[in-house]
Amino acid sequence: MRDVTAGSEPVLELLPMVFADPGEARARAEHVLRAAPSPVHASVAHQVLGIWQRDFGDLRIALRHLRRARDLAARAESADREADVLATLGVALVHAGRTRQGLASFERGVARGSGHTRARVLYRRAYVWWVLGHHREALEDVRRALPVLRQVADDIWTARALTLRATVHLALGAVERAVADFSAAERLWDTTGQEHDKADAVESRGLAAFRSGDIPAALRLLDEAEERYAKLDTPTYNLSIRRCEVLMAAGLAPEALAEADAAIALLDRIGGQSTRKAELLLAAARAARSAGEAHTAIARAAVAVRLFAAQRRTWWETHARLVLIEARVAAGRRSGRMVADAAAVAERLASFGSPAAPEASLLAGRIALALGWTADAERHLAVAARSRHGGPPPARMTGWAAQALRARAAGSRRGVLEACRRGLDVLDDHRMTLGASELRAHATAQGAELAALAQEVSLAEGSPRRLLGWSERWRATVLSAPPTRPPDDPALLSGLTAYREIAARAEAARMEGRPVPALEREQRRLEREIRSRTRHMGGAAADAGDRLDVGQLLDRLGDVRLVELAVVDGRVHVLLCGQGKVRRFAGGSLAEAVAEAEHVQAGLRRLAHPGAEARLPLVEAAGRRLEELLLAGAVRHLGPGPVVIVPPGALHRVPWALLPALRERVLSVSPSANSWLRARETTPPPDGRPVLVRGPGLATGGAEVPELADRYGTATVLEGDDAQVPRVLAELDGAGLAHLAAHGTFRADSPLFSALRMADGPLIVHDFERLARSPYRIILSSCDTARLASVGADELLGLVTALLPLGTAGVVASSAPVNDAAVVPLMLALHKGLGAGLSLAEALRDARTALPGDAVHQATGWAFAAFGAA
Repeated sequence: MRDVTAGSEPVLELLPMVFADPGEARARAEHVLRAAPSPVHASVAHQVLGIWQRDFGDLRIALRHLRRARDLAARAESADREADVLATLGVALVHAGRTRQGLASFERGVARGSGHTRARVLYRRAYVWWVLGHHREALEDVRRALPVLRQVADDIWTARALTLRATVHLALGAVERAVADFSAAERLWDTTGQEHDKADAVESRGLAAFRSGDIPAALRLLDEAEERYAKLDTPTYNLSIRRCEVLMAAGLAPEALAEADAAIALLDRIGGQSTRKAELLLAAARAARSAGEAHTAIARAAVAVRLFAAQRRTWWETHARLVLIEARVAAGRRSGRMVADAAAVAERLASFGSPAAPEASLLAGRIALALGWTADAERHLAVAARSRHGGPPPARMTGWAAQALRARAAGSRRGVLEACRRGLDVLDDHRMTLGASELRAHATAQGAELAALAQEVSLAEGSPRRLLGWSERWRATVLSAPPTRPPDDPALLSGLTAYREIAARAEAARMEGRPVPALEREQRRLEREIRSRTRHMGGAAADAGDRLDVGQLLDRLGDVRLVELAVVDGRVHVLLCGQGKVRRFAGGSLAEAVAEAEHVQAGLRRLAHPGAEARLPLVEAAGRRLEELLLAGAVRHLGPGPVVIVPPGALHRVPWALLPALRERVLSVSPSANSWLRARETTPPPDGRPVLVRGPGLATGGAEVPELADRYGTATVLEGDDAQVPRVLAELDGAGLAHLAAHGTFRADSPLFSALRMADGPLIVHDFERLARSPYRIILSSCDTARLASVGADELLGLVTALLPLGTAGVVASSAPVNDAAVVPLMLALHKGLGAGLSLAEALRDARTALPGDAVHQATGWAFAAFGAA
C-alpha cells in the first residue's frame, strides 16, 4: 500500500473511495490512523470509518468515529473540514433515530461551510429530509446545491443530487421527472469509478420502472443492483425494502415478508440503522397484511409507528398508521374511531402529496359501510374514487373499487358492474405486461374483490348468463395467453441444467440414505436463480385474451353439457350450459365440499395399496355427498351426452369420475369455459407423431411403454439414457401424442418446480414453458401429475395448466397417488380407444369400464381425469 499520509490529497481520496470500494477505504483509513497522522488526516480517516460503520456496520461505533472526526477538524481549525464531518454526523444521528440532534448538526454544518463544501452539506441535508419524509424541504436543499456542484464540475456529487431529487419525485408520484433525473445521473456515473453509487443508480432505475408499472424490468434491475452490491460486499437494506414493494405488487407477499424479516434480523445483529429498521418493519407489515397474516401485520406496523414517531418522521409514521388500521380491519375489527383514524390518515397523506392517500380514503369508506354509516362512507369513497382516472394501475384499481362500493351502496347494479369491468380492465392491462405465468397468476388477487362484487350483483339480478360471464371474467386468466418463452436466454438454460444435475445428485443420495444438506442448499439457490430469471420476462401478448362469448359457447356445445361452478359468498352455484341456455342451481357450502374432497383424496391414497378394500364404501359415500354439494339439482338435467366440468380453483382435487352421476359418462375437466373452447378449436399438428417416454424408478418399469411402442410402430421411444430432458423436450415439441411414464412430484410450495423424473434429473414446468408448441395430446401416467396449486384470485399452477396455453388441447393425468401396477391396464385400454378414433375423455371412460372390479383398479380409474377437449 502506498503511503497515504504523505500529503493531503491522497488522504482526501479515501472519502470518495468509501463508496467505490468500501472495504479498501476502511483498510486504508485504519492504516492512516496507525501512522500518527495530523488532525486533518485523522479527521478524514475517522470520518471514513464512521461512514463505513454507519452504512455497513454498527451505528454506535459510527457515531464514536464521527464525533472524533468532528473534534479533530475543529482542532485543525478547518471550517470546511468541520462542516463536512458535521453533515456526515447529522446523517448518522438521524439514522440512529436522534432526529433533533441530527438536524442541529446540519445547521452548524451549513453555517460553517462555504461554496463547494456547503453545497455538499446541503445535499446531505436534503437526503435526511427525504429520509424524514419532508419532501418539499428536500427539493429546496437540492435546488440550492445543484448549481454550485455543476459549476465546479463535481460529477459525483451532482449525480448523487440528481438521484436524490429523482427519488423524491417518485415518492410524490412524479415518475416522468424522476426518470429524467435518473437518466441524467446515470450518464454522469458512467464517467466515474463510484461502483457503489452505480449500483445505487441501477437500484433507483428499478424503482422508477416499478413506479411506471413495469414489474419485470423492476425485478431485473433490482437483481442486477444486488449483484453489484454483492461484489462490493455491502448490505442491501434499502434494496430489500424496494424489492418487498415490487414483490407485493406482483402478488408475492409471502416472499416479501420473508425478505423483510431476514433483513430486520441482520440489522438487529449488527446494531444497524434505526431508520432502516423502521422502514423494513413497515415493509414487513405491508407484506403480512397482503399475505393474509393480519396479526403479524398488526405487530410489525405497531412497532414501526412507534419508531417513526420517535424519529420524528411524520410522513413515514402516517403510512405505517395506514397499514396498522388496514391490518386491524383484516383481523375483524370495526369501530367509529377507526373511521375517524383512517380519515385523518387520508387527510394527512393528501397533504404530503402521497399516492397512498386514495387507499386511506377507501379504507375509511369500507369501515363506514360495515358500520352502516352510508353518508360517511359516500364522502370517503367519493374522494378515493377520484384516483380511478389517472396514475399507476394500483391507484386506478383503488379508485374503481371505491366507485364499485359507492354504486352498491346507492343500489345501482349497473354502476357496480361498470366499475368492476373498468377496474378489471386496468388490471388486465397490467397483468399482461408480465411474461411469467407465475406472476400473471398471483397478480389476479388484486381483482378478486371486483370480480366477487360483480358476481354478487349478477346473482341478485337472477341472470345465470351474466353470472357465468362474470365467473369467467376472472377465472383461469393465466391460461388466456402463453407465457413469454426465452429459449435463447443462456443464463436461464445454464441454470436449468445445473438445477437438474444437482436435483438428480440429491435424489440419488437420499435413496442411498446419505444426508444432502449442501446439495439441498445449492438446489434452493438455483431455484431462486431460475425463478428470478423467468420473472424478468416482459409480457408479449397484445391483450388479455378473449372474453367469453356465452352465445358462442352455447352454439359450440352441441350435445355437450358444460357445468361451471361459481362461488358467491362461500356458496356453490351450479351453472348448467346446454340446449341454448344457461340454468342456475343452488349448490352447497364450498367449505364443506373442500373438506369432503380432502377426505376422498385420503381414501384414494389408501386404496392405492392392496388391503384397503374396506375404505371403498367410505370413498363412494363421500362421492355421493360431493355430488349433492356440487351438482345438486343439475344432475337431472345433464342429458345423455358428454359433460365438461369447470370447477373453481379450490375444488381442483375433486376426482369427478367418482361422483355417481358422472361415472359412466364421457367426462372432461377444464379450468374455464373459455379454455375449453380454445382447446376444442386447437388443431393437431400435421404429422401427429407419437412420442413415448419411460423414466427411471417406476415400480413396473413403465410396463405399458413397450406394448404401446409395438402398437404405434412409428413412435419415437425414449428410455434409459435417451430419456434425458434436452432430448425429451426436442421430441415433445410439436408432437401429436405424448405418453410420459415417469414419477411425478408436485411442489405445493413452488408449483412451477413440479416435475417428472427423467434419466438426467427432473423435467420441470419451467422446461415445458420453453416448448414452441407442446404436444397436442399428453398422457401423464404417474401419481399426482394433475395436482395444482391454487393462487391469486382463482388461478391454478402446475403441470397441466402449464401445457394448456402452449398448444396442448387435451391432457390425461392423476390428481392422487395411484397403484403403478393398476395403471398399466388402464393406460393400455386408454390407448386402444385413442387408436379407434376416440377423444381422450371417451377413451378414458371406456378404459375405466374395462378395468377389473376390485378396489385398487376402481380407485386408479377415478384418480385419472381428462383435461381440455382433445
